[in-house]
Amino acid sequence: MDVVAERVAALREERIDHRFKGLPPDAEGLTVGELAGQRRTLTDGGFTTPLLVLSADALDHNLAVLERWTDEHGLAFAPHGKTSMAPQLFARQLERGAWGITVAVPHQLRVCRAFGVPRVFLANELVDPVALRWLGAELDADPGFEFVCYVDSVRGVRLMDEALRAAGTRRRVDVVIELGAGEGARTGARTEADCAAVAGAVAAADRLRLVGVAGYEGEVPGADPERVRAWLRRLVALAAELDRGGAFAGAERIVVSAGGSAWFDAVADVFGGIGAMSLPVLRLLRSGAYVTHDDTHYARVTPFTRVPGHLEPAFRLWAQVVSRPAPGQAFLNAGKRDAPYDLGLPTPLAVRSPEGLRAAPDGLRVSGISDQHLWLDVPAADPLQVGDTVCLGLSHPCTTFDKWPLIPVATPDGTITDYIRTFF
Repeated sequence: MDVVAERVAALREERIDHRFKGLPPDAEGLTVGELAGQRRTLTDGGFTTPLLVLSADALDHNLAVLERWTDEHGLAFAPHGKTSMAPQLFARQLERGAWGITVAVPHQLRVCRAFGVPRVFLANELVDPVALRWLGAELDADPGFEFVCYVDSVRGVRLMDEALRAAGTRRRVDVVIELGAGEGARTGARTEADCAAVAGAVAAADRLRLVGVAGYEGEVPGADPERVRAWLRRLVALAAELDRGGAFAGAERIVVSAGGSAWFDAVADVFGGIGAMSLPVLRLLRSGAYVTHDDTHYARVTPFTRVPGHLEPAFRLWAQVVSRPAPGQAFLNAGKRDAPYDLGLPTPLAVRSPEGLRAAPDGLRVSGISDQHLWLDVPAADPLQVGDTVCLGLSHPCTTFDKWPLIPVATPDGTITDYIRTFF
């Protein structure tokens, strides 16, 4: 058993207690592995609401889809771990051929390393001297650990180099120049001249090594297929220009990286045309939301609305009707603490009552969200009553995972076979 699998397996020894909402009260004191082994069901297993559940079949499907997609398009894959912060899912992604895991901040990097992830791409600038000191020690302690992060300014490069030198680190930190997606976009050097200045600063630094270029096409202003591809071609041209100038002379390969969950088809198209360079090229995709997909936002923006392929929404939130104070209104016992709302409100999919499970009627919709309540508009003649439970589809995986520290995984018949631990 490799290090990642061994450390992930140890999560089954954690004890169930009050930290984990929605789990059966009578499971208190059991280990996660013991509870999973009981194969309880959603309907009679003692679970309370609200309860977030992951579909085992949808997870398997989505993992397989991106594994095939990246293989077919000649892309290396470092799925963004900030989506789930679930080492069990990291392990499954690595087992399916992922080059490594992408993160955004030092805490996420530390979680990856605590579970033995051997390659981490930090898609952000890193100038915190405390975090850099920890990183340098981690690199020195494990010669097999590979790490890459962004740089986008001369000052940032100098701060990194000073912190690493002050810490006495021996291994150099690999960096890629982040090309900004345009004026008014997020981080990243704005012009090719800015990028050249950053490259010069890295060349003068003792503790850094320039290994490529990267960025995030999802930040392109007014993003559409033409604008996104134009920016990706600019990124590739920047890599080629820096290579011609000898900027990657100390590297072992040239990293060219992009790719969220909305434009990986464009990334595959443009990266497929990268020409020969002085070193092997690592064409690195970083999509993360695919692992669970969703019912609204990513269902609209996924490239699989344009090219062949299909992802399945894996999240279902079950919440109970606790009040129907008027014929056209009801309230569920889930709210902002339980469901994402930044990219759309939850969508009612089904209703379970004493009579059984039925599809949500037309006109049943979530109209608002409070800290601990979802507001429902209800067709006045619908029999929805206090005590019924509603199954909801969700929008935005990244702000779903972070609300649930332990998430049951269910088979299609509602049997819980596993639990996913998150670390936010």
